[in-house]
Amino acid sequence: MNQYSAIIAGTGSCLPEKRLTNADLSKMVDTNDEWIVQRTGIKERRIAGPGESTLTFASKAATMALKAAGLEPKHLDLILCATVTPELSMPSTACLVGAALGLDRTPAFDISAACSGFLYGMHTAGAFIESGRYKNILVIGAETLTRVVDYQDRSSCILFGDGGGAVILSRSQEPNRGLLHSSIHADGHGWEYLYTLPGARQPITPEMIASRQHFMRIRGREIFKFAVSRFNELIDDALEKTGLTIDDIKLIVPHQVNLRIIDSAMERLGLPREKAYINIEKYGNTSAASIPIALDEAVRLGKLKKGDVALMVAFGAGLTWANAVIRM
Repeated sequence: MNQYSAIIAGTGSCLPEKRLTNADLSKMVDTNDEWIVQRTGIKERRIAGPGESTLTFASKAATMALKAAGLEPKHLDLILCATVTPELSMPSTACLVGAALGLDRTPAFDISAACSGFLYGMHTAGAFIESGRYKNILVIGAETLTRVVDYQDRSSCILFGDGGGAVILSRSQEPNRGLLHSSIHADGHGWEYLYTLPGARQPITPEMIASRQHFMRIRGREIFKFAVSRFNELIDDALEKTGLTIDDIKLIVPHQVNLRIIDSAMERLGLPREKAYINIEKYGNTSAASIPIALDEAVRLGKLKKGDVALMVAFGAGLTWANAVIRM
C-alpha cells in the first residue's frame, strides 16, 4: 500500500486595494490611532470596494496558487472554501469558485469554522490526499467581513478586514515532507462569544436591522482569554505529535487575531516575536483568510523555503481551534 503525504505545491493571496486606516476610523467612531494600535497592533485594514466580494478574493487567490503550483484548473480534484461571509447563503462559494475557474464537474464545498476554517480545510484536504482518493486539492480561506461589521461599535469595527488566500495541496510520496500533523477541535458552548445573525433561529426582520442586530457581535475579553490559552495548547500538541522541538520550527504562522494575543502567547512560550509571521498591522483580522494570506507572503518573501517547517495555529468562533505542521 502506498504511503501518501500532502505537500503545499503553491500558494496565492488577494487583497483589495482600498485601505481603511486608523485615522479614517477616527472620523467614523470615537477612537484614535494610539488607542487602536495599543490594543490590537492594527494600523490599517483592506476593505472590499464596489464590485468586490468573497468570490473575488477567493478566485484570484486560487488562480495565483494554481500558477505557483504549475497546474491548470482541470488538474483539481476538489475545491474547499473556508468562509463565514459566503458569496451567497447558497450555493457554496466553493462552487462559484469552480465556475469562475471554468470547471463544471469538480466537487466543491464550503467549510464554516470561522477563523479556524482554513486549517479545518487543510486537515480535511490532507485526509483526502493521504487516503489516495485525490491528488490535487484547492484550499481557500476568503472573507468580506466588513460587510457584517458594525461601524458604530468601536470595540469591533477596528478589528476586521477583507481578503483571501489559497494553497494547492498535492499528493507526494517523498518521506517526511508535507503535512506532518494537523488537528481540529470545537466547543459550541462558547458560541455567544462571537456570532452573527440572521439565521434559522432568528430570520431577518425590519426590527433586527433597525436595532443593528444583523451585525457581528463579539465579546472581546472572553475571546482574548480563549485564544491565548489555545495558542499554547496547540503549539504543545504539534510538537508532541511530531516529535519536533521548537528549534525545528522555522516559522509560526498564527491566525492574525490581535497582536496582544500573539505577543502574550509567544511570551508564555519564551519565544521572540520574530519566530512568528505577523502582518496584522497591515490587514487586521481577516478570519479564515488570515493564515493563507500570511503563508503566501512568507513564501514570497523567502521566509519559508523548501525543507523549512511551518507551524500554523488558529482559534475562532464556534468556538473552534486548530493547528497544522507542514514541511515545505
